Amino acid sequence: MTPTTATAAEPAPAPSTPQSPPGLDERITRSLVGAAVGDALGGPVEGWTPEQIAERHGGRVTGIVGPWHGENWRTARPIAPYHKGDGHVTDDTLMTHALVRVYDRVRDHLDAYAVADHLVPDLLSPRWIPELEAEALPLQRIFLAEKWIVARLHYGHVDPREAGAGNIVNCGAAMYMAPVGLVNAGHPEAAYAEALEIAAPHQSSYGREAAGVFAAAVAAACHPGATPDAVIDAALALAKDGTRSAIEAVCEVAAQHEDFEAALAPLRAAVEPFDTVGPDYRSPSLGARRPSRLHAIEELPIALGMLLVGGGDYRRTVLGSVNYGRDCDSIATMSGAIAGALGSEVPADWAATVAEASRLDLHAPARTLARVAREVFARDLERHRSHEEAFAALAGTR
Repeated sequence: MTPTTATAAEPAPAPSTPQSPPGLDERITRSLVGAAVGDALGGPVEGWTPEQIAERHGGRVTGIVGPWHGENWRTARPIAPYHKGDGHVTDDTLMTHALVRVYDRVRDHLDAYAVADHLVPDLLSPRWIPELEAEALPLQRIFLAEKWIVARLHYGHVDPREAGAGNIVNCGAAMYMAPVGLVNAGHPEAAYAEALEIAAPHQSSYGREAAGVFAAAVAAACHPGATPDAVIDAALALAKDGTRSAIEAVCEVAAQHEDFEAALAPLRAAVEPFDTVGPDYRSPSLGARRPSRLHAIEELPIALGMLLVGGGDYRRTVLGSVNYGRDCDSIATMSGAIAGALGSEVPADWAATVAEASRLDLHAPARTLARVAREVFARDLERHRSHEEAFAALAGTR
């Protein structure tokens, strides 16, 4: 396939205005497909600055591009041996789809023990890994912070609710929490609580907090009539400590921009005081990824900021996220999931190219999760009615 680049940023298209608001199934589809496509677009430029991206591609990235090092991707450092580019998804999507499979098995809300009982075995089961262009264990592809889950739970037999303590603090748990928001569509508080529970075996501190807030943002985006501003409000209503402060700072700046080109540097400046990685993404500072109540991961605030800059439009939001650089595959995964949950359409040609290149059915996980979400909601209603009857009897209000 031919990588696409441009010499300048595309003019911003008008936000999509469908005839009728998309329903649950369509929002779930657009969110999960949108997350995977954002991941694939961001993968080949991950780790670089906006200036380096523009120099490498002769302008801003406006679609699917090839590997950063061209034909030398197999040996080039620090990318080898991963084929990032040409529409290949990364570990963000691998983990997201793995979590959908856990929901498919449990068919109810998840907890930390579901991670130990179902997600860990999934990571140890051979699957097609697009970046490796081979079948392998997902464990062999995921980053060290995700390998931690297997080491702690499969080999260390640590209490799943406590296993995340001691891991490096990063966006690893947050990047795959979109399914939690979709199962709890329209109920950000429930999504936040469930994501914190699921993230417990993986992360602590602001890494775990980001997982909860991202899931809440996806759930809020599913609410009929939701807007980017409403999503930010829902996130801020739940976010704590440095995560809340970072989102506030970034979104205050994002609200002043409608073009991602002008927003790139100001958004980075806004999040920098809260980001522990430091200015050189590939050489983190000594204080990087340590627990803190004052700091935040960079990816979630920037994803929410780009959602505002893009007005909730998928293309504008994701392209802004991709051209931001640094951990832009995870940023675009998050912003793409939220924009899709809002109902913005994912460009069909992008989705088709990513599905073909990655050899993945991007729609199958969405169909599965839509069925699970309905079953979980029915169970929630039964549980609520049972509680209502019991409380009424106890309180003498029957």
